[in-house]
Amino acid sequence: MGRALAMGAIDAGAVGAADLLAYDVVDAAVEALRAERPVTAAASIRDLASACEVVLLCTKPQDVRAALKEVAAAGRDPGELLVISVAAGVTIASLEHHLGGSARVVRTMPNTPALVGKGAAAFALGSTATPADADTARRLLEAVGTAVEVPESLLDAVTGLSGSGPAYVYMLIEALADGGVRNGLPPDQALALAAQTVLGAAAMVQTTGEQPSALRDMVASPGGTTVAGLQALEDGGFRAACIEAVSAATRRSKELGQN
Repeated sequence: MGRALAMGAIDAGAVGAADLLAYDVVDAAVEALRAERPVTAAASIRDLASACEVVLLCTKPQDVRAALKEVAAAGRDPGELLVISVAAGVTIASLEHHLGGSARVVRTMPNTPALVGKGAAAFALGSTATPADADTARRLLEAVGTAVEVPESLLDAVTGLSGSGPAYVYMLIEALADGGVRNGLPPDQALALAAQTVLGAAAMVQTTGEQPSALRDMVASPGGTTVAGLQALEDGGFRAACIEAVSAATRRSKELGQN
């Protein structure tokens, strides 16, 4: 995710490659980014935090405390440094605490389609973050997709919906393709048709402004093939399963934050 956001910000002109420092405990990860864009490798988190105005924290939740300890050890005035965190479930209060209590913090949840410039993200501002910090976060996230500002209380729901959501859609595409294969289509053609169908349907929602239910009714003729398929989905609990998937992921995000 850090690589996707860095490359997107560079490509969109939000930051120059020469102004970006990168650090990872796995050297190969930084070298992979440097092979794509001419960024500078930092020797440590502390060195990076000493030199930068914005720190993009892209770690697993369990690694946040150790990483922020190094950021704090850089000795920067809290007002001089903005920390943007993508760690799932880690609250703003926790981030601010580990940075000394008065740091400027933005918590965000992007998703993996940011890798292809089609990400969906939300962000929330910390207690001392400024409107300029919101603009910075928005520019960074919109470089790789869509971004909205929400209250922090809704970020767990964002995690359950758009953060984890690509995996649900991949399962849908796989299932649609399997259905095509069951009914005689070659696997490669079935997958191509399934992926394009999902892409096209999503584009229809975005470009027409119509509710999904209205677009669904445009496809479904009384007594036709689509109605038969929709009835099978309802009988299989498709809608309820999707709702519960978002709810289950939301609950897990809250658990991660409590831990």
